[in-house]
Amino acid sequence: MDTGDVVYLNAASTGPHPERAVAKGAEWLALRAQPQRITIPHMVNAAQHAREHFAAMIGADADEIALMPNTTYGLNLAARGLPLRPGTILTFDGEFPSCVYPFMALGSRGVSLERVPFAEDGLPDETELVRRIGRGDVVAVVVSWVQYASGFVTDLARVGAACRAAGAFFIVDGIQGVGVRPIDVHALGIDILASGAQKWMLSPWGTGFVYVRRDLHDTVRAPDVGWACMTASQDYAWLTHYDDTFLPDARRFEVVTLAYHDFGVAVEALQAMRDAGGPTALEAHIAALGDRIVAWAAERDDVRLWTPADRARRAGVFALVPDDLDAAMNRLKAAGVVCVPREGAVRLAPHGYNTLEDVERALAALGG
Repeated sequence: MDTGDVVYLNAASTGPHPERAVAKGAEWLALRAQPQRITIPHMVNAAQHAREHFAAMIGADADEIALMPNTTYGLNLAARGLPLRPGTILTFDGEFPSCVYPFMALGSRGVSLERVPFAEDGLPDETELVRRIGRGDVVAVVVSWVQYASGFVTDLARVGAACRAAGAFFIVDGIQGVGVRPIDVHALGIDILASGAQKWMLSPWGTGFVYVRRDLHDTVRAPDVGWACMTASQDYAWLTHYDDTFLPDARRFEVVTLAYHDFGVAVEALQAMRDAGGPTALEAHIAALGDRIVAWAAERDDVRLWTPADRARRAGVFALVPDDLDAAMNRLKAAGVVCVPREGAVRLAPHGYNTLEDVERALAALGG
């Protein structure tokens, strides 16, 4: 990625478009200026190709994918659409707010959100979470696959097995892992997984998806209902032949006209990632860069590594806690390193386009 003299280590906030995605965006903008050239199949195909690419990234089928503008919409579908009996939803303390607020809002239905405190090392206490799942009152668990601040990777197989044993729904925020780490939602027993695509999937803002396990399509209540999710609306020439029969797959949760041009750009970005080896290759590349960060931090007494050192427990987010956060951020900025502070730590988020030289430049600045 050509960024001039800047080292971009902020994929956990916004991922840059690959060149082919930029070209596709220009193509769509030109079409949008002459809408007579845009056919309904052109739009429908862009959406369907996006569903197929998102499905491939997580081991799902395309008919289990509904296109969404961001992660929060998908998590709200889980909160408002799942048939939750009165009881408790568990999450980790320190979760991104999208895993908290939609579920805090369920109090009037007799559903309360309970946050499991951090372990002594300041990371999510997965063992305590699993212990609490089995106590009898837990109706659902919602966790991030990868924590946005610390980079801790949840063992989804372990948590999913506990949820199945307890009869609790398993809801996952996947935005900090999908695309750069392999995942098989079927094997893991995930009921709903939501993810925006603007970060690690290098796609436009306003693009994302929600995976809804196939046998839940008739169980999850669509909290918002619009024209686009109805079978009768598939014939654009006769939209007033009303019939409130929902589409038979996850498209029933897509209630409005989609941003077809943005999802067309997302398809190009996702294809570029797949051409580069997909999640497996990207995971290996990022893990190698992370090994250097971990080794560097182990040699310092003025910087603490918050992210787990174990490869199995980290993805692309690396959190380093310096003695003086403000001074460290100023040095990084002066060195042309683009990253952000999160929860008291410097967050480095390298992607497949980053090199070891990029990481060394960041570490040199961070160490002063």
